[in-house]
Amino acid sequence: MFHLRLVPDNTRIAFMKGRHAGILLSIVLSVASVFLYFYPGLNYGIDFAGGIVIEARTPQAANFPELRHKLGALNLGPVALQEFGSPQDVLIRLERQPGDDAAQQKAADLVRATLAKEVPGTVVRRVEAVGASVSGELFYNGMLALGLAMVAMLVYIWFRFEWQFGAGAVVTLLLDVTKTIGFYVVTDIQFNLVAIAAILTIMGYSINDKVVVYDRMRENLRIYKKMPLRELIDLSINETLNRTLGTSLSTLLSILPLAIFGGEALQDFGIVLIFGIFLATSSSIFIAAPILLFLGENRLRRGQPEAAQPAATSAAP
Repeated sequence: MFHLRLVPDNTRIAFMKGRHAGILLSIVLSVASVFLYFYPGLNYGIDFAGGIVIEARTPQAANFPELRHKLGALNLGPVALQEFGSPQDVLIRLERQPGDDAAQQKAADLVRATLAKEVPGTVVRRVEAVGASVSGELFYNGMLALGLAMVAMLVYIWFRFEWQFGAGAVVTLLLDVTKTIGFYVVTDIQFNLVAIAAILTIMGYSINDKVVVYDRMRENLRIYKKMPLRELIDLSINETLNRTLGTSLSTLLSILPLAIFGGEALQDFGIVLIFGIFLATSSSIFIAAPILLFLGENRLRRGQPEAAQPAATSAAP
């Protein structure tokens, strides 16, 4: 019905001219993200650090100083109060209490009773209490999920394409994941199970985008048998540029409502996904493609490259 072209057809942008700058910038950002991971470190959420989170809605605008005073008198340690959504929505965070999971639940019940007594009409909408053993297991399983997903993607790309394509995709994924971790540190967004879901989503989106670009490169390797690999990669990126930008824009438009209206949990998820869309789109062009050029220049193209000439016949299967 309506076909939107974000860039003109038959573009001839020489993306590979900026390959050294793109990879260097990516490495610098990833190394900086690794340092940020160790200091100041991630802001672990309740899922991984343990503790108590209570989401409540007061009948009128919440009186934060009074709530902080009443809850602080319970001797449950530091109490963090945060407004989200409307002035009536309050997010209460408590540190993990000494003892087992029963101690966490007892503290949560005490906060719930205090809210009901001091602010009649308050509705407790969500209570999460996680002990040390559970939080440690959740963190281990979350990291295991990321590792297994990356291995599965490597195997998939390796079997579908040549090994140079698989190596380029996985190295780019590692760089994308480290930069996403750095984004969590810089923005101080809580790193919890929702963060694991966001990173897995970014990995899936990123690998999907790279498969599309790689598939066009493989087709062009069969069609333009004498075209230098650098020119062929530029040609393939330009041919898929409208698809790449169109998919990124449509995905961005669907995630924006989550980032704006999604509430405390989904809002962080949406913000990270928006960052991941820009990251995955740029890395497909300026990271994955240059790595393929470096790895495949003397392997995907045998012998001295000649001037670009389209093959006389269709590509053989």
